[in-house]
Order: sequence, then structure tokens, then C-alpha cells
Amino acid sequence: MMFQRTAAGALALCLALPAAAEIKVQDAYARAAMPTAPTGAAFMVLENTGAQDDRLIGVASDAADRVELHTHIEAENGVMQMRKVEDGFVIPAGGSHTLARGGDHVMLMGLTRPLEQGETVMLTLTFEGAGEQVVEVPVDLERAADHGTMDHGTMDQSGHDGMNHGN
Repeated sequence: MMFQRTAAGALALCLALPAAAEIKVQDAYARAAMPTAPTGAAFMVLENTGAQDDRLIGVASDAADRVELHTHIEAENGVMQMRKVEDGFVIPAGGSHTLARGGDHVMLMGLTRPLEQGETVMLTLTFEGAGEQVVEVPVDLERAADHGTMDHGTMDQSGHDGMNHGN
């Protein structure tokens, strides 16, 4: 009888908890501006099929010494600048968040090897609710930037430890 109450209580608790976010990674790719570039970037669409908002709060990879979440902001002088995002990116319940060139993205700094066409980069995405997800990201140096976005080569990338973000 004690087992039945315990099992019933555990089942009721599970049913009362909100559904965790379920994140799907779509259309992911990584690139660097040239074979000898010290930095690269990864882009993708993060789709949240769950009933709760979630947040991408971190990324790790053995492909770079440092991996950070970045975005572009317009400075007072009208020049776009790349900045680290400390709080991560919200992926709304039932919605998506796009990491794209000229916008939010994953920055790979201090590449441990060149990003070569056709190879892959392993990323470990850390979400506030969904936890860690390991993603195999293809390197695609030939993909054109989406219409309306800027390539990193046209950005003021000051304030990033003097690193050239040529991706």
C-alpha cells in the first residue's frame, strides 16, 4: 500500500510540472573568412517545440580556445559592432530564434584547427531548461550570407581582445 501511494504521488508530481522545452537545431553551419583565420562562427535556427520558453546560455567546442555567444549592435557613430551576450538568447515556446550572419551567432575564437569546407565542428549547446545538446555542425565556406545581413568583414570588431573576427 505504501508503494502505491508513493508511486501515485510521484506520478501526480510529474503531471503537475510544466513540459520542458524541446529544442531542435536546424540548418546549422560554421565558417571562417579564410583558411588561416583565427576565428570562425556558427549559425543555426533553434526551434523550441516545448510549452515553456528556454534560453541558450552557453556553447563549448574543442574547435576553439574560446566559444561565446555574440550579437551585433549599432554604435553611436552608426557602425555595427560585435558584442558578447552574457545572458544568452531566448528561444520562445512554440517559436524559434535564428543565429545568422550579421546578427546573433556563436563565435569561435582561437581556432584549434582551420575550418575546412566539408568538415564538421562539434558544438555543445547549453540551454537553461533543456540542458546540453551536442550538435555536429558542417563547415560551409561557400554559403552566401542571407539577404540583408552583413558579413563580419564589414564590422567594427574592436573590444574583442584585439582578435580579428574575420568570419
